[in-house]
Amino acid sequence: MTARLLMIAHAETTATRRAAFPAGEGLDARGRDAAAAFAVPRHDLAVASPAPAARETAAVLALAAQEVAALDDLDVGTWAGRSLAEVATADPVGAAAFLADPTFAGHGGESLEALIARVGACLETWREHRGSLVAVSHAAVLRAATLAVLGAPASAFWHIDVPPLGALAFTSDGRRWALRAR
Repeated sequence: MTARLLMIAHAETTATRRAAFPAGEGLDARGRDAAAAFAVPRHDLAVASPAPAARETAAVLALAAQEVAALDDLDVGTWAGRSLAEVATADPVGAAAFLADPTFAGHGGESLEALIARVGACLETWREHRGSLVAVSHAAVLRAATLAVLGAPASAFWHIDVPPLGALAFTSDGRRWALRAR
């Protein structure tokens, strides 16, 4: 039997609408309404990031999700709550480095490479799971999972679009994960 993992990005928040880095905000009314209309497949294990937006999305989806710290969003340190445009105005060199260099952590948080390693290690803990898992997390985490599974370079991070409530499916035969079209 294979492991089936469906990763879902949390529903919309004020920060996602502003294209801002998250600062621990929860869902807004529009995000809650969208999540309420989302159909979750049958599963035997549900997990979620500890961030409020992910936990609230899981609750609206009626998932009894266990919190998994490794599914938390990219830590952007001092940039939390600010839009990329605001950061680029205040720190154009840092913003450019963030978008071009996956090892950049000049904001005091974690680099994209560190995020990809963290998420890849998390996926490995479920590789031999037998059954279906649903994970509610963040767009950055879904991007990181895709790169980890494909063995793609971290520089490809910004070439993956994940909207609110976007979902990606993965399967594992116990030896390795694979991206699965739905």
